[in-house]
Amino acid sequence: MLKSGLCIFLVCLSLFSCNSFKINDNPVVFDEERKQLSIDYLEKRYGIIKNEPTINPRMIVIHWTAIPGFETSFDAFKESKLPNSRQDITNASALNVSAHFLVDQNGKVYRLLPENIMARHVIGLNHCAIGIENVGGTPNMPLTKKQLRSNIKLIKYLKEQFPEINYLIGHYEYTQFENHPLWLEIDKGYRTEKSDPGKDFMKKIRKSTASLHWEIVPDNSKS
Repeated sequence: MLKSGLCIFLVCLSLFSCNSFKINDNPVVFDEERKQLSIDYLEKRYGIIKNEPTINPRMIVIHWTAIPGFETSFDAFKESKLPNSRQDITNASALNVSAHFLVDQNGKVYRLLPENIMARHVIGLNHCAIGIENVGGTPNMPLTKKQLRSNIKLIKYLKEQFPEINYLIGHYEYTQFENHPLWLEIDKGYRTEKSDPGKDFMKKIRKSTASLHWEIVPDNSKS
């Protein structure tokens, strides 16, 4: 059922175009192993029991890959299970990290997973978050103006498709949702420090999408 649903979803949304903006479908492996790992993740990390790893998007999270190149960035997400190099988060789950979209340095946008399927990209919030990864973010490969423009167009598209999305955050802001109703991570010790996609990049995105009236990101410093 899920496999056929994915195909229909991809066919319906493939090559979405608007003012030269196009989404190219380039899916990661989504086999029975990844499906089951995703279902297990929802149950063990969030207490959500489902037969399919679907989500109801409520926020968009912007990332950078910190990997110099599209192919190597994509390969990091492609397989179902985490590579041996990610021992820092393996104890939480063997499910590989991923995102729904990957934006190359030239601004091309690739869909890795349907928006209504869970991707592992942000602690505590995967059950309700669409992830956008941007290739680069290293000193030798900073994010580009073309990526910025594509992120803005993609975000506006996603808001049209999912009006219930009320939050737009950078990955570095995710811990500010602790104590928020959307936060479901059960392990108080499972956190990682993030700086992506950079405050300046997020400032520009927020300025260009201000008309979408995002909810204010919670401020845990006062709690």
